[in-house]
Amino acid sequence: MIIAVRATPRASRSQIAGIGHDADGRSVLAVRIAAPPSEGAANAALVDLLASALAQRKRDVTIQSGETGRNKQVHVAGDSEKLITRLIALTEPLKS
Repeated sequence: MIIAVRATPRASRSQIAGIGHDADGRSVLAVRIAAPPSEGAANAALVDLLASALAQRKRDVTIQSGETGRNKQVHVAGDSEKLITRLIALTEPLKS
């Protein structure tokens, strides 16, 4: 499964912030990362956060594109239905 992510580095804490939109109006997963965007620290923290939140191994979460930008395409290996269910559960409380 590919997830469109908008990552914001140097946040006060790492967390999934909900569903946002990119410049073209497409939905993206908004994620705040505490790590700075230097030497891959923010990307590694993003992989750690998503793997933990989706109950996947770190090696199953890879950044396919956007390694140097805020907008990323993240590939998560696993059962798509379970991953979608987990993503919905993670973002539902954030909508209220």
